[in-house]
Amino acid sequence: MVKQDWFSIDEGRTIGTEGTEQGIILQDEEYVQGARITLEQCHYPPFAITCGIYGWMVHTTFASSMNEAREKLEAMKKSLEEIYQLIPTLDDVELEAKIQNVTQALEAFVSEF
Repeated sequence: MVKQDWFSIDEGRTIGTEGTEQGIILQDEEYVQGARITLEQCHYPPFAITCGIYGWMVHTTFASSMNEAREKLEAMKKSLEEIYQLIPTLDDVELEAKIQNVTQALEAFVSEF
């Protein structure tokens, strides 16, 4: 059995509404209440993917086709999961070092996408 950690935002009520990039939301998901990713169909560029890890970052990237957008979205979700797992608790004895690791992972994510 595959564990499902991504859930539709607001039970899918955001689908078909306007997103942050003024496009129509096609997919809008949240990762265990720690991250969010939204796919929009826009005018130009044709597709926008906006994602974030709550309290850490927000990032938007673009795609020229639905196929490219879906591939990017799935790769981004996997990377977001990995980064989210790096986030330490505030009482972690290695808090500063772990925060540095998260920051480096976020920088790599933004560079990649």
